[in-house]
Amino acid sequence: MATTAQDTRKPVLAVIDLGSNSFRLELSTLQKGKLKRLAYHKETVRLGAGLDADKNLTTAALESGLACLRRFADILQEAQPTRICAIATQTLREAKNAALFQQQAERILGCPVRIISGREEARLIYQGVASRLPPSAEKRLVIDIGGRSTEIISGQGFVAHVAESFPLGSVSLSQQFFAQGRLSAAAFDAAAAGAAAIVGNLAVLYPKSDWRIAYGSAGTTSAVASVLEAAGFPAERIQRAGLAWLREQLIAAGHSDKLAMPGLKDDRKPVIGGGLGTLLGLFQALDLEELHIVSGALRHGLLQSLLKP
Repeated sequence: MATTAQDTRKPVLAVIDLGSNSFRLELSTLQKGKLKRLAYHKETVRLGAGLDADKNLTTAALESGLACLRRFADILQEAQPTRICAIATQTLREAKNAALFQQQAERILGCPVRIISGREEARLIYQGVASRLPPSAEKRLVIDIGGRSTEIISGQGFVAHVAESFPLGSVSLSQQFFAQGRLSAAAFDAAAAGAAAIVGNLAVLYPKSDWRIAYGSAGTTSAVASVLEAAGFPAERIQRAGLAWLREQLIAAGHSDKLAMPGLKDDRKPVIGGGLGTLLGLFQALDLEELHIVSGALRHGLLQSLLKP
């Protein structure tokens, strides 16, 4: 149950992230100058899988997303936030009938729902990650693999220097290369090559001279890291050896329905192929050795934006 504004007697900030794989609602307040989480709600809606051949959200996808928002609205009604921000990302950037969903979502939530650009999403992700790391002037690279887009940002401290969004993610690559959940060596090779082709020559955009450490943010990287840690690989890290091992485990299983791996949640099984394929492509394109997992994400960047006058 969400803690309410009346319980805390402090301003309550609410952020809603309508992603391609999951919808998230976070409630926070300020305590001694720092954000303190009051409640966090996540539902795997997989809106990004609901785009038809004409790039319209299907009726089923629309209703699934709106049903989730009705549940979020009940939570907001109880919490009575003093400031609220709701945003949507890649799926609604693509959907031809995005306005239909947006209008109904705004009516349910009682607040505007902004469909943000890929670059704004990338900038907010970087701010969210920076807010969760110790203050420093380190040069860093941040990677966030979502359902239908991947954001890559280089920066230093709280300043993002290059912030780009690319149209690939765990849901879209799973649909394209792992049809009906089938997992094969050929599919992983094709997915990694497809991911590398979409992002292009990342070494030009993000030369290694611009960053010293690479961070993985949010769903896909956290999900993969959890599986690797459960298998005995270093905690909160994704390394080449771990990716190679996971690839072989998935190929051996042959199908997402047959996966029974410690650390792998049921809601991640249908999109783990596309998520791993994206990671394999990015490790190749960026010549990465490892990613450090960090808890900061888009919603934390949104919370930071609500603190500004």
